[in-house]
Amino acid sequence: MGAHPVRINGLYTDFYELSMAQGYFYAGKQQEKAVFDYFFRTNPFSGGFLVFAGLADFLEQLQSFTYDEEAIRYLRLLGLKPDFLDFLKTFYFNGKILSVREGELVFPNEPIVRIEANLIEAQLIETLLLNILNFQSLVATKAFRVKLAANGKIFSDFGLRRAHGFGGLQASRAAIIGGADSTSNVQAGYLYHLPVSGTMAHSWVQSFDSELTAFRTYAQINPKKSILVVDTYDTLRSGVPNAIRVANELEQKGEHLAGIRLDSGDLAYLSKKARKMLDKEGLNYIKIFVSNQLNEHVIKSLEDQHAPIDGFGIGTELVTGKPDASLDGVYKLCHIGGKPSMKISENISKNTLPGKKMLWRYFDEEGNIYRDGILLEHENPTDCEWLFHPTQPDKKTRVGHLRKEQLLQPVYEKGSVLHPMPSPSECHQYLCQQATRLPEEHKRFIMPHLFKVGISESLLSLRNQLVAHYQSTMQ
Repeated sequence: MGAHPVRINGLYTDFYELSMAQGYFYAGKQQEKAVFDYFFRTNPFSGGFLVFAGLADFLEQLQSFTYDEEAIRYLRLLGLKPDFLDFLKTFYFNGKILSVREGELVFPNEPIVRIEANLIEAQLIETLLLNILNFQSLVATKAFRVKLAANGKIFSDFGLRRAHGFGGLQASRAAIIGGADSTSNVQAGYLYHLPVSGTMAHSWVQSFDSELTAFRTYAQINPKKSILVVDTYDTLRSGVPNAIRVANELEQKGEHLAGIRLDSGDLAYLSKKARKMLDKEGLNYIKIFVSNQLNEHVIKSLEDQHAPIDGFGIGTELVTGKPDASLDGVYKLCHIGGKPSMKISENISKNTLPGKKMLWRYFDEEGNIYRDGILLEHENPTDCEWLFHPTQPDKKTRVGHLRKEQLLQPVYEKGSVLHPMPSPSECHQYLCQQATRLPEEHKRFIMPHLFKVGISESLLSLRNQLVAHYQSTMQ
């Protein structure tokens, strides 16, 4: 983590959060203890999982989530009341946060972050949390899908120019967590210590009198790492032949051309033709890289066609999370004033789970990820023999005999991060370890198998009791 060019404060929130916080203050609820869960309802990209990302950025920004005199003056103009503004002058988040690790594979409707704080603290940070975690998790998931499609071949984040403003910084970070080998984003590379890479653009070629002169000049300046973009004029009749000529000239100087890049046209066809042309000249070491509106589906198609491509540059679709554009992560109150609470919907699948909960992961006899279980915090997982379907309780799975791991761990308390946050590359290494334990049917792109998340009998009973109680009060 580093010093961000966009440094937020307590104004980084929706106004209704402040309106509610002011209401809590005048209702005497400012010290009332609350617990909120962060979870999402639907896997993005019609996939089988989500890669959790954004935690380190959220925790860093949380420490500057305060209100200085300038912020107070602005809030006064918005009509907030004097006593509440005096309260905000000394505000900082003093609560506790539990979370799964960055790079963890997670699934719908399970609590992946838990916030414990007084009601005003927990309410005010909602927007900040959702803004960072939803976006970075979406991009990290997209990046990991690209990695799966690329079959071990390298790919780079090329998306800054198409990103949504300064969100491009967090997008590059999330892309590395998901599996990008590098980014073209120099600012993100500096802030997050990410590997940075780049080639050349068509404007370089156009700025010279001839393509050959452009290639020669670039190679002279960058003799050890030149990658030449070969589609400015005509890929097969001009670009590749000129690249071959420059490669031969470099060999005479004891240097080697690193690669060529295709940025338009039929990439499968052109890469096959270019590979043959290069190999015919004994230039089999020259790599072929491609770009141009790539995504996991295009890459999978190229792989299925056995296109001789060595690496990919992914831009727009990676950093914008196209086609989904957003993750439906939500932040819901589950415990207030020492009592469990829940939101009830006419759609039972949208009923929230009450109480302070713990997330456990169960592994089968072969060590594969088998089930996730949501238990009440006070429950001993050893005593939990069965997990029940959240909306169809007649369906259940026996897990008492299985090895288990606790996924939610304390990460923040009383204004401090409890342990150093792993780097984006370390998060990706963890993701890869977890992915090897997730069965393949959950990772496929076409109709992935639904991963099952169950709840304990005690949690099921508590939810049913609260539903009955709320319904009785409406009669």
